[in-house]
Amino acid sequence: MPINIDSALGIHADALALHSRRAEVLANNLANADTPHYKARDFDFKSALAQAQGQSPINSVRLVATQPGHIAANAGANRIDAELQYRIPSQPALDGNTVDTQIEQAEFTQNAIQYQTSLTFLSGKIRGLLTAIRGD
Repeated sequence: MPINIDSALGIHADALALHSRRAEVLANNLANADTPHYKARDFDFKSALAQAQGQSPINSVRLVATQPGHIAANAGANRIDAELQYRIPSQPALDGNTVDTQIEQAEFTQNAIQYQTSLTFLSGKIRGLLTAIRGD
């Protein structure tokens, strides 16, 4: 009986990739904490995960391909980069920089914990699949 590996691993594989991408974005914010006019960026993890799972947000507009030869609207586009938003600063600096290092460090730490949690769940799923394959 064939098994669909995507359905077997569940949401955790997509969550792991998104947590990894979010860590890059947050690290970039922290690296540019002293750069004049740098605007802190982030993305909504929940909506990005829903999009990665194939669920479209309620307010999204979808393009319809009327012919089989049409190119998809998001072909070649990085789905997460398109969703990057600017963080609203609680107190912007005089030089125009909107990075608050304490907020960024807290978000980075929370993201790292969630990454580790997704990795633990994914490891458990893989161990379960290996146990089933071996027949232990």
